Amino acid sequence: MDAVDATVEKLRAQCLSRGALGIQGLARFFRRLDRDRSRTLDSGELQRGLAELGLVLDAAEAEGVCRRWDRDGSGTLDLEEFLRALRPPMSPAREAVIAAAFAKLDRSGDGVVTVDDLRGVYSGRAHPKVRSGEWTEEEALRRFLDNFDSSKKDGQVTLAEF
Repeated sequence: MDAVDATVEKLRAQCLSRGALGIQGLARFFRRLDRDRSRTLDSGELQRGLAELGLVLDAAEAEGVCRRWDRDGSGTLDLEEFLRALRPPMSPAREAVIAAAFAKLDRSGDGVVTVDDLRGVYSGRAHPKVRSGEWTEEEALRRFLDNFDSSKKDGQVTLAEF
């Protein structure tokens, strides 16, 4: 375990002790750290937030943590990257349930769920916005799919994204 992994484990433990290990709690913590309201954290905001939890890092260490967690190469952490880094690993049983649910949605069996796959297992007709005429059924299906898609919203959800 390197220094970044040790920092993540300490941060998870601190969040748990404060009751913030769930997604909503971590999202609240993220928003509190985001002092400039940019919806991203730079290494300085992360460093200050970790210090509040008793995890004091120097600037280089905070930058290293930011680089490790920054999947899109933006130099900052968005909420998705922050949550991905701090969520505890899933148990094998939970991973199996998720894989089974994904397989049910992936009607074509190609390893990617699209709106076409959803048509066979999910109906958007009863969605309130479809019933009111605000959305089409296609829009409801797309919005449902977007819940599982990455931040890029390409209309295709892989098992990893799911």
